[in-house]
Amino acid sequence: MLAGGSAGAAAIAMPGAQATSSTSRFSLGTLRDQLFARIETLDIAPDLGADIGSKRWFRGLGTFVGLSVVALAFWPDFAPLEAASPLPDDKPVLDEYHSQAILPLALGADTGRRMGPSNLVRPLAEAPERPQLQMLATLSSPDSFERTLLRAGVGRDEARQVLSMVQGAIPLGELEPGTQIDITLGRRPAPGVSRPLEDLTFRARFDLELSVSRLDPGAELTLAKKAIRVDDTPLRIRGTVGDSLYRSARAAGAPSSAIQAYLKALSQQVNLERDVRATDSFDIIVSHRRAATGERQAGQLIFAGLERGSRTPIQLMRWGKDGQFYEASGVGEERGGLVAPVPGRMSSSFGMRRHPILGYRRMHSGVDFKAGHGTPIVAVTDGQVTGAGRMGGCGNAVRLRHAGGIDTRYCHMSRIAVNRGQSVRRGQVIGYVGSTGLSTGAHLHYEMYRSGRAVNPASVKFVTRAQLSGAELQRFRETLRRIKTVEAGAALEDLAPTAEEIASETPLREIDKLDAPKTVG
Repeated sequence: MLAGGSAGAAAIAMPGAQATSSTSRFSLGTLRDQLFARIETLDIAPDLGADIGSKRWFRGLGTFVGLSVVALAFWPDFAPLEAASPLPDDKPVLDEYHSQAILPLALGADTGRRMGPSNLVRPLAEAPERPQLQMLATLSSPDSFERTLLRAGVGRDEARQVLSMVQGAIPLGELEPGTQIDITLGRRPAPGVSRPLEDLTFRARFDLELSVSRLDPGAELTLAKKAIRVDDTPLRIRGTVGDSLYRSARAAGAPSSAIQAYLKALSQQVNLERDVRATDSFDIIVSHRRAATGERQAGQLIFAGLERGSRTPIQLMRWGKDGQFYEASGVGEERGGLVAPVPGRMSSSFGMRRHPILGYRRMHSGVDFKAGHGTPIVAVTDGQVTGAGRMGGCGNAVRLRHAGGIDTRYCHMSRIAVNRGQSVRRGQVIGYVGSTGLSTGAHLHYEMYRSGRAVNPASVKFVTRAQLSGAELQRFRETLRRIKTVEAGAALEDLAPTAEEIASETPLREIDKLDAPKTVG
């Protein structure tokens, strides 16, 4: 019975225990929910932009200030971390480190630093000299060839010997400023004397290289000439004018100096602004030299052409000693005469005036130019001197006869620079301004006559056009035909080496092959 009662009591108590556990779990969840709900109702961070000055606003301000203080209190420190020195602090140990360390290359070491000297090191009595010096000297315009060698360190006696050898091969006047001289000096035979010259090489001309060297140390200097093969095929450049003739020619590879000469020659024939169209084709031929060693040298413009579609083409070629351009027909370029024979303003015009010395009105059959005493007077165009000397009221004067029945006279000269019967060219000095004859001061009185009748010099403009004829015209046309057969851009190709040049080339060393550009496939 007791056992059974006990069992029954236990059975009855079990449901009560379950109810108590369920109630406990319910109370914790409810408390949590109530706590979260309470927190949600707290207005910790109100909007500081609304209700300014209210209790709610001041509570939000206090929250902001408190959070800012906490953030600043935990602000991290950015100071670098201190690490232990890799080197010992003991001075004897540091000295041992320094004696075995490397110092900068500037102190003479191979790899960065030099070893500290030990007790076995003894100072040298004198520093050893380099056994050989190699340098590149440049010939400048104020210095002579000999002075350039002396400045480079060549001894005076050897410099004069080299100068004598070079003069026998080429006139020194042909050496252009900027010529580079490769000089090698040997070991000094004794203290205080000049180093002996071992080798000297330079490009004397575009087609010649000179070398002065010794076959053996201590032997006499010898001169060797090396002729360089040069091709004189002119450079021909063709293209379309496009938006700009200058820019198109530059883009095609023409030198700027050649383009300027081309435009100047072309402007004598056509108006560059009005008569040249974008569809026209320019044809420029420039003298050009290319050496077998690879150097190139562009010269002056020798042909200026312009193809203008259905319009007559322009073909101009430089010809003669004066270097003027001639048309394909052999007619030279038009050259306007000088308006003023002196560089001064006109002080008195052509016409009736009161003579400053004679005191009455009479015809002033010329024009006066104000110029200082001794100013050069030039011929206004080509002509022949028909008179040179004293000519009455004109004082010292020169009279010239020109083509077309034109005569000019230049009066009141202080000195005459031509003789009667002499031919003069346009712009040539024929005398100097003075005040001889009926003159009140230094000036030039300039007269012009057509068929013996005085005309106003200011109304006449001289034009000179040379004309080729006979054998000269045949040579001109043959030369023009030959240069027009040159292909455009043919002069830009490298010269193919001859068998002799290939055989004389120095074999390429293996170490030099490392610097050669690699072909990327």
